[in-house]
Amino acid sequence: MLRLLAATASLALAAALTAACGGGDSGTPAPAGSCQVQVSTNTKTKPTVVVPQCSPPGSLQSNDVVAGSGPAAVAGDSVSVQYVGIAWSNRRQFDASWDHGGQPFAVSPLGQAQVITGWNQGLIGVRAGTRRLLVIPPALGYGVQGSGEIKSNETLVFVVDVVSVN
Repeated sequence: MLRLLAATASLALAAALTAACGGGDSGTPAPAGSCQVQVSTNTKTKPTVVVPQCSPPGSLQSNDVVAGSGPAAVAGDSVSVQYVGIAWSNRRQFDASWDHGGQPFAVSPLGQAQVITGWNQGLIGVRAGTRRLLVIPPALGYGVQGSGEIKSNETLVFVVDVVSVN
């Protein structure tokens, strides 16, 4: 009975988000920018992320879900983070540091780190304690080549929790 209630609640949430995005029953995605990725705010736990049924934005989106404090990260800093990565097209998680023993991941030196360009650009200005949502277009992610289970020209959604900025 509880599983049925949980499944019904999940379907209702998905339907509400789709309707809010303008998708509805027509099967037509809503235009870019008309709906938002939903992210939980408790930075002590792995974030839950709901990617709506709409077209992804064409440019890098960097938004703080939870604002941190302290000095803002600049190019050359080392930023220690926890993260969850989701493919926009299928709304499935492809990676999460939270699932690898909860060990933070170092992005260093910021701006030139061995990560995708969307991270090097999208983490500039972040502060310790921030939960930042990054929506990364293919050109700033893995582009036409893709990577592993990330398909060609995939828009990526990352929720990045900043542990420290040094």
